[in-house]
Amino acid sequence: MTRDPLMTRTPVPTRTPLTTRAVRLGPRSLLTLALVSAVGVAAFGWPFLAPPTSQVGIHTQDAPWLFAGLLVLLVAVVAAAIAESGLGPKAVAMLGVLAATGAALRPIGAGTAGIEPMFFLMVLSGRVLGPGFGFVLGNVTMFASALLTGGVGPWMPFQMLAMGWFTMGAGLLPVPARARGRTEVRLLAAYGFFAAFAYGTVMNMAGWPFLGALASDIAFDPHAGVPANLARFLAYCVATSLGWDLGRAVVTVVLTLTLGPALLRALRRATRRAAFEAQVTFEAPGR
Repeated sequence: MTRDPLMTRTPVPTRTPLTTRAVRLGPRSLLTLALVSAVGVAAFGWPFLAPPTSQVGIHTQDAPWLFAGLLVLLVAVVAAAIAESGLGPKAVAMLGVLAATGAALRPIGAGTAGIEPMFFLMVLSGRVLGPGFGFVLGNVTMFASALLTGGVGPWMPFQMLAMGWFTMGAGLLPVPARARGRTEVRLLAAYGFFAAFAYGTVMNMAGWPFLGALASDIAFDPHAGVPANLARFLAYCVATSLGWDLGRAVVTVVLTLTLGPALLRALRRATRRAAFEAQVTFEAPGR
């Protein structure tokens, strides 16, 4: 008797992909994201974009309105991403669990040398669940943590945007599919280290122009050129936040190297079971 060749095949195990697109950014959400990012770059970097002869410096009291408008755009990005991707209940549950965990981690060590363990969770989540999910997760987590800690203010939209960039960047890392284990964890730790400093730097840019005469040697001077203001800004970062940013970066690296492998496996196991990218099909009932 001839054996059916299909019965003798050994199933080939498949590996879970490094990155899952739990939230896909379509054309509409990408356009909105680009708009928000452009407005965010202008809002963060206007001291270096406006010439000394401009009248921008005299409108610092209008900043809360700019922040409010930026928040509206951020909400539009999240709504567009969710609406266009058809975010299902499993992805919503995953988003809720990770955002709640990140919001609960943020108050730990608050006010103590930059100990902020939520950053390593954002790096690993963005890496596994993709840039679209990462951007939404960063926004939702920062918004939830602001409500939890009472940190709601005109700075919150900037925090949401910066955390969205931070988490999305982890999902955009160009890591080969074979780079699992120690190589991937080390890369994520290196990204977390530099991104922690980048987050602190952009957040410094959000508040630095409004110091006024409180710190004349390091405050923004609307009548000075870009080199002079850049020197003032660097002095401001060193004097006010270098130690905090270094603490955040070190904590992110340590937690990524120690807890990262186990958390990556857990996240990938959860995404594999959730099957976010599986296509749903409907078959006619048998006759």
